[in-house]
Amino acid sequence: MKLQQLRYIWEVARHDLNVSATAQSLYTSQPGISKQIRLLEDELGVEVFARSGKHLTRVTPAGQAILSVAGEILQKVESIKQVAQEFSDERKGSLDVATTHTQARYALPPTITGFMKEYPDVSLHMHQGTPMQISEMAADGTVDFAIATEAMSHFSDLIMMPCYRWNRSVVVPKDHPLTQISKLTLADLAEYPIVTYVFGFTGRSKLDEAFVNEGLDPKVVFTAVDSDVIKTYVRLGLGVGIVATMAFDEKQDSDLVRLDASHLFEPSITKIGFRKGTFLRGYMYDFIQRFAPHLTPDVIHQVLECSNRNEIDELFAHQVLPDL
Repeated sequence: MKLQQLRYIWEVARHDLNVSATAQSLYTSQPGISKQIRLLEDELGVEVFARSGKHLTRVTPAGQAILSVAGEILQKVESIKQVAQEFSDERKGSLDVATTHTQARYALPPTITGFMKEYPDVSLHMHQGTPMQISEMAADGTVDFAIATEAMSHFSDLIMMPCYRWNRSVVVPKDHPLTQISKLTLADLAEYPIVTYVFGFTGRSKLDEAFVNEGLDPKVVFTAVDSDVIKTYVRLGLGVGIVATMAFDEKQDSDLVRLDASHLFEPSITKIGFRKGTFLRGYMYDFIQRFAPHLTPDVIHQVLECSNRNEIDELFAHQVLPDL
């Protein structure tokens, strides 16, 4: 059994059983990968992948168990490399962060700017996607950190730490009737078409829960993953926008009016997550603390000593999170 063979089956599974795409990503040949997978299966005495002719069709039950262990082994190998790099040059390496558009556009720029000035020899790569995609990338080791509000709790392999709280604002054109109301209610909002985030994005679940709890059925006429897109369609008169408050820029959005809606919705908490067993290099600790100052190395070490999520939640139960 070779480490290369484990990497091949892992990557083939990640590429939806597309051996050709896997070969391209690994800069090797398709026949070479297929041969090594066969050799591994012959050695193990079981099939990792079921086949129809020359095509892989699914992962077998044995393959599922083998891939789970292979993933752990490959992660340990990566951790060994990280340990070696930390001792050979603690300020040189790479950092992959997956997040949503809202976090990348409005929350992360100060962190990224300061980090890159401090660590010019660290290659930082930003990946954007849905919260589910982001969580999957962190869970399978594609990225070092995931930063999101939704979906990460579905992945048991992720260690998650709270970063900050945030809430929502309503954005409307300057002449909109809602600007004449001193304190908005959900009933007021429900009278107008609503433009907001796609379900599963940027705390959308809290928004939906609030209307349901009031017995209201809001007219959501347009959804998007991008706060800037939402504001664009508010300008076009499609409806009233509900966005994260951090996504409203007083200068760039001076043609719109922001109405506070924090009393209408439960605050959401953005978290940073990484896969269990990840070796955190010194600059990784620094990145986390730059983004969430209360997450000091000592606090992170306490989190790593927790045996389950309930213990992590208890650790932060009395933590007063900053508002963004």
